[in-house]
Amino acid sequence: MPSVLLHICCAPCANQCIDSLRMEGLDVTGFWFNPNIHPYTEYRSRLEALRTYARLVHMPLLEEDTYGLRDFVRAVADDIDGRCGYCYQTRLERTAREAAERGFQGFSTSLLISPYQQHERIERIGRAMGKKYGVTFVDRDFRPLFQAGQQRARDLGLYMQKYCGCVFSEEDRYRKRK
Repeated sequence: MPSVLLHICCAPCANQCIDSLRMEGLDVTGFWFNPNIHPYTEYRSRLEALRTYARLVHMPLLEEDTYGLRDFVRAVADDIDGRCGYCYQTRLERTAREAAERGFQGFSTSLLISPYQQHERIERIGRAMGKKYGVTFVDRDFRPLFQAGQQRARDLGLYMQKYCGCVFSEEDRYRKRK
């Protein structure tokens, strides 16, 4: 069975991706690397929910448990509106490198399920990182499964976040309420 390292931003976004890839006959291992998530309590809540879910579905989980707020902010400070590109690049490059180093046949990301993310940009970066590290980017449009994933997370009582994760997306969330 071909093995895939799945970058996971959170359990609500990951559950349907995991099911879908497994239904294709792929052996999925989760990978937590999200140095963009703020505040620290949010970071921990998402990681704990993912650990719980991984145990529930018997999925191996690799963790790069690095709270990287300072590095993330330094990297995007000159282009806050363009921060998503940096965020995608950083996480997908780290996942591709990890996949290559550990002998996975492919890698993907749960970011591909969100209707709020820049799907085409994620695909483009994923393919480039796959080429750079010699591992296949498993490109899927999981967006039709988004609502089912959110519902499963609710049904399981998993932590549900309200924004993508970075301090600037949290700010955007509150500004839109006004």
